[in-house]
Amino acid sequence: MNIRLFTIPNMLTLGNLCCGAAATVALLVAGDYTLAFWLVVAAAVCDFFDGFTARLLGCSSPIGVELDSLADMVSFGLVPAVAMFCLVGDATSCGWIPAEYWGVAQYLSFIIVAFSALRLAKFNIDDTQHTEFCGLPTPANGLFCLSLAMLMSGGEVALSKEVVLIISIVMAYLLISPVRMFALKFKGYGWRGNEIRYVFILLSVVLVAVFTKFAVPAIILIYILFSVVRWAIQSLKK
Repeated sequence: MNIRLFTIPNMLTLGNLCCGAAATVALLVAGDYTLAFWLVVAAAVCDFFDGFTARLLGCSSPIGVELDSLADMVSFGLVPAVAMFCLVGDATSCGWIPAEYWGVAQYLSFIIVAFSALRLAKFNIDDTQHTEFCGLPTPANGLFCLSLAMLMSGGEVALSKEVVLIISIVMAYLLISPVRMFALKFKGYGWRGNEIRYVFILLSVVLVAVFTKFAVPAIILIYILFSVVRWAIQSLKK
């Protein structure tokens, strides 16, 4: 079997993987949440363009599909889990959980990496996720967790250990939830059939312009809200 390893799409996927590995080091060694956030952003850019380039060049391959999931597992599975783990360690407790239990409770944040693995494995065998997603995409979860970590490390947002753990559990559940979430894959460029995509993009641009660094978690939350409402309406119609 002739397998081409070093294609342009595969190199972009490896860039995604290396950014995720570097973000893990930034969190665990340097405690630099801002650097980790931008590395995850770079990983997300590589993740977008590897598939785009593969389609453009006509060099999609089974190994590329598998490699993409392995890279995503690190950049958008392990890294957000590590970020939330570190955040729990850095945050103050509001007293819901006794101090002697925090050494164990902190590890609950790794539910994100476990559920990310389930999410990616499900995606690889689910033929219904070509035009939309079932559950929150791992890149969206990764960007949310890292942007939240960056804001907390800079003092712009203050959350307790307990709240960070709750957020970790909720985001992990969303990864494997049955909620159908729209993908930014346009059916042509007309308004009809793309209404939710155009509205979401417009809101995202406004949020970035107005709220700058606060925009990323807000955009992800709006994405989740839009998807839940859309899924609920579709379910009622059925």
